[in-house]
Amino acid sequence: MEFKVKDVSLAEKGELKIAWAEKHMPVLMLLRRKYSEIKPLKGIRVGAVLHVTKETAVLTLALLEAGAEVYLAGSNPLSTQDDVAAVLAERGIHVFAWRGQTSDEYYWCISKVAESSPDVVIDDGADLHALLHEKYVNVAENVVGGTEETTTGVNRLRALESSGLLKYTVIAVNDSYTKYLFDNRYGTGQSTFDGILRATNILVAGKTVVVAGYGWVGKGIAMRARGLGARRVIITEVDPIKALEAVYDGFEVMPMSKAAKVGDIFITATGNIAVIRKEHFEKMKDGAILANAGHFNVEVWIPDLENLAASKRTIMPNVTEYELFNGRKLYLLAEGRLVNLVAAEGHPSEVMDMSFANQFLAVKYIVDNKGRLPKAVIRIPRELDEMVARLKLEAMGIEIDNLTPQQKEYLFSWRHGT
Repeated sequence: MEFKVKDVSLAEKGELKIAWAEKHMPVLMLLRRKYSEIKPLKGIRVGAVLHVTKETAVLTLALLEAGAEVYLAGSNPLSTQDDVAAVLAERGIHVFAWRGQTSDEYYWCISKVAESSPDVVIDDGADLHALLHEKYVNVAENVVGGTEETTTGVNRLRALESSGLLKYTVIAVNDSYTKYLFDNRYGTGQSTFDGILRATNILVAGKTVVVAGYGWVGKGIAMRARGLGARRVIITEVDPIKALEAVYDGFEVMPMSKAAKVGDIFITATGNIAVIRKEHFEKMKDGAILANAGHFNVEVWIPDLENLAASKRTIMPNVTEYELFNGRKLYLLAEGRLVNLVAAEGHPSEVMDMSFANQFLAVKYIVDNKGRLPKAVIRIPRELDEMVARLKLEAMGIEIDNLTPQQKEYLFSWRHGT
């Protein structure tokens, strides 16, 4: 079987990690058990580019047991858990991933997935989708459909759709309620600080935390900063509605040009480029910490940081010290990449349970509806989203009410007034 990982002898350790994730992902495990018997994905090849973590292992093994052949590459050069990749190689996944890839190695791995001619594509950031549409158009023509996990990836795919070039249906799993309301907010909010604290062991209490972007990720980060005792939590935004929401949520809002002067910890979560750049670095206090929670390492603009630096050194794993020409020192975490996945382990299994249950159901939905879906970016059907929520509640031992026949009639009738 074709695969490439760092060291297959690491599998024993990886098995323990995966067992932990399986214990904390009850919804996906229920789907895995259910569909391992009837194998609705038999004969389907799934090509996936995802962070190769213990949670991703649970998803890919569920797809495998449902009958699919799975090709997998990592969606970040530094996020792969090598012991998990070793397990997947042993279990029958065609995995091409190891931590510490060069850019060329990263795209070689994604190319291996594209060259497998997948029927269904799962992506995290849209690098696989983009490669299929740029270099492997003949493969893209035969793709039944795909999914996308991230806000960044969905934005790229909508741009592809608006240009009229999208070759197949893409379900924006990121836009499902049981993904962005929980994964983006609670998952990223917690795991971002997990990464920052593992890298630095700093005390958040008493510090000023600047969060760039107040989407669902930014909301989660701001919430956790406040909970950890930050003296001030400042939001920077370009969207007036999100900025107003941040104000009403009790946070300070100001431009980055002003926040740069007072922040101790800066965290980007915008999905955009050069959010923190030269004019901001020049204003920062000595010792400021820079971290990114967006998908690509472009939000903290490293070329400007390199140009401003008289010297740089790695002082701890995932901490690079830049000494500027004026003597001040700035600290970049995780090379500007996703701090929660590079310096920590990514989202908790409990929240990825919902995100990856959506991914599994989206793949099955694409296969079940082959030839009937538009070449467009669409949302997962509401009933599947709600099913994931209900299963999660049941797994947590929580009951909710049901509408009575009278209530249903009232809600769906236009005749009732005052």
